[in-house]
Amino acid sequence: MLVSFCSPSWYWGNLLQSKDLLSAPRRGEAVPNKSGSLAIFHLSSYSFDTHSSSSSWNLLNLGDGDTTILFSDPTVQEVIWLDDERLLYINGTNSDIKGGCELWITKHSKPSEGYKAASLPASVSNLKAVSPSDKSVKFVVSALAYPNGTIYNPESAPKKLDTGLTYETLFVRHWDVYDKPEKSSLFSGVLSFDDDKFKLEKEIKNLMANADGTIEAPIAPFGGADDFDVSPDGRTVAFVSKTPYLNPANYTQVLVYIVPFDGSSKPKPINIEGKDTDGNPLPEGAASSPKFSPNGGALAYLQMYINGYESDQNNLFIYMMDSSSITALWKPWDCSPSGLLWSGDANTIYLTAESYGRVRIFEARINDDTPKEITAEGNIVALHLLPSGDFLISRNSLTSSIGYFVFNPSSKRFKTLLLPTKVDPQLADLSKITVEDFSFDGAETKVHGFIVKPSNFDPSKKTRLAFLIHGGPQGAWTDSWSTRWNPALFAEAEYIVVTVNPTGSTGYGQAFTDAIQNQWGGLPYIDLVKSMEYLENAEEYNYIDFNRAVALGASYGGYMINYIQGMPLGKKFQALVSHDGSFAPQNIYSTDELYFPQREFNGTLWDDPENYSKWSPSSHIKNWGTPQFVIHNALDFRLPISEGLSVFHILQSLGIPSKFLTFPDENHWVLKPENSLVWHREVLEWINRWTETRASRGTTQTVLKTREKL
Repeated sequence: MLVSFCSPSWYWGNLLQSKDLLSAPRRGEAVPNKSGSLAIFHLSSYSFDTHSSSSSWNLLNLGDGDTTILFSDPTVQEVIWLDDERLLYINGTNSDIKGGCELWITKHSKPSEGYKAASLPASVSNLKAVSPSDKSVKFVVSALAYPNGTIYNPESAPKKLDTGLTYETLFVRHWDVYDKPEKSSLFSGVLSFDDDKFKLEKEIKNLMANADGTIEAPIAPFGGADDFDVSPDGRTVAFVSKTPYLNPANYTQVLVYIVPFDGSSKPKPINIEGKDTDGNPLPEGAASSPKFSPNGGALAYLQMYINGYESDQNNLFIYMMDSSSITALWKPWDCSPSGLLWSGDANTIYLTAESYGRVRIFEARINDDTPKEITAEGNIVALHLLPSGDFLISRNSLTSSIGYFVFNPSSKRFKTLLLPTKVDPQLADLSKITVEDFSFDGAETKVHGFIVKPSNFDPSKKTRLAFLIHGGPQGAWTDSWSTRWNPALFAEAEYIVVTVNPTGSTGYGQAFTDAIQNQWGGLPYIDLVKSMEYLENAEEYNYIDFNRAVALGASYGGYMINYIQGMPLGKKFQALVSHDGSFAPQNIYSTDELYFPQREFNGTLWDDPENYSKWSPSSHIKNWGTPQFVIHNALDFRLPISEGLSVFHILQSLGIPSKFLTFPDENHWVLKPENSLVWHREVLEWINRWTETRASRGTTQTVLKTREKL
């Protein structure tokens, strides 16, 4: 049979666990009201019985943890607090304008008794608002706009008779879509109180229409509400956008702009040139997370120094609104923060940053030398400061999706409000899973990783091994939840799961991250080899059955699977799984963001071609022999499908047991629930097939000997 369509008519014994993982409720961050008594959060879930999704907006009592449903209508798309009682939300439909939407206001105590406050001419998102007075609400949303600044509504747009797209600059395509003239812009509007209701004063205003050059906010493809902020007095909007003066595919520079809320003047970049208060040149890399101080006198933001390096260290900067001065804070600190929050008195900043496999909270006063860690457990997804001085924390872990906690920074204690393993029956057994940290001597330094044991773990029995390799390569396995590559799921399929963070991983200091440059198959590969040697030789891990081991990886992890296929390490595994991995880095100029390979391989393909071929899996095909499952999706523009097809074609031509899976409607990730269920079933079926008791370590050698005879 040439083609095997994936049918859900039969299942392996552990498929129910896959269904449970994918159908369990998915909660967003909890956002408190001003008094800190209540919070709102979004919840979505998918039913494999009805093959449909559902969602709701919910109210969380921060005193006792009780939850109630506010909205279960799918047209309610975003909800934010206006004050302790009132809520502002986007209704994704418009009774008068096809393709438009509406803003509604209601009270949390009577959510069904709300009213329409504004009719908007197109779909909008990323709603933010401030209330400078009880008579005015100033809001900002994002929406697509034509090059002339007019808001874009596809329902009313002129219809093309052809599908041709012509380009003279990059991007041609980005992530999973072809680039088009319409770009995301920020629009501001005012709701004024009149006749006992808030109403839109006038048409919303594009704040970016008069900018110098073409700018975009939020920044595609992953930008969101964190890309902009509104000052507390509602007079100014700050946002980040890639510089209009450089090709976005070759450079990472992002500028921080400020613009009057009413759009009375064009956006002004604050960090395009000059020096900080210490006399040092301003950074030229990517910037993110602009946040006004509570009094509006300062703007904090994060920025990297190197233009062209997306994984450079993030540093914190403070822009003073009155003097236009920029101060760099805590430069000796060897963490790379990803989020920030001002204290109420604007003297302290709280940061979230990855550190040794966990995203933690750090705090520092503006004049301190170095931030100090105040949380050590789990993975912080979001934090909000409550009037009491406590934090409302949204946190997950390897064994739990997002839960809600109140954290006291003085006592370092967490008060549990909602714990998914207690309220979601699909996840109840995950609390029995054991997660252990381990470390070993790697290629040049200590390397950290996790060992995840199944809930029915028996140390007296040998348990097969699933060795997972992360993507990035500047990424890390952390104590966090995922519905795509979840170590807990593999553990519940009765594997000991090992996740290693080799050279290039994040959270272990910037030097460790930087060390992967031009070393894709060098130092990280040695780290992985040494991790296996360490586990095999350590008495404490004698419960691992290394005769029944498999290795799996995605993105850079998929590249590494393709690489070790031709290396000695590949012979230690009964089977391999590569998802969206590179086969020949020499082909990587088919990717979208060209600054990535130019940094990773320390040069361009035309100036330094040997750097691209040095660590290529394609150079070691003659050593291939381990059974391999290849997954690659049609909408993956980061690493086009030809990379995966090349691997599968060669495996088939060499007679090596192999399998190929593709989703024509998925990108670098598999996100649709039904597709994800198929992905999990096929992956588990493959690794189970090769790790049954009858499997032997002679598989690879037998294939190689057979090839020698051909």
